[in-house]
Amino acid sequence: MYLTKEKKAEIFAKHGKSATDTGSTEGQIALFTHRINHLTGHLKNNRKDFNTERALVKLVGKRRNLLDYLIKNDIVRYRAIIKELGLRK
Repeated sequence: MYLTKEKKAEIFAKHGKSATDTGSTEGQIALFTHRINHLTGHLKNNRKDFNTERALVKLVGKRRNLLDYLIKNDIVRYRAIIKELGLRK
């Protein structure tokens, strides 16, 4: 499996408040970004994998919703996470 417990804890520790705070918006966005990057790499090799493509589109939508929530409630945190993850916009 590409995403182990240790990798998840590392993502949440780096972007969230702590390794066990899995509900923070920044942590969720970072986790979705990691998964999106993994699925994008998979789709480069397997162009006809339409189930994975659908999962990727759903993940991008979830991340977009979280980013929209963050921009409405705290613009400083939004700008920080965008810069940290290297997302466009």
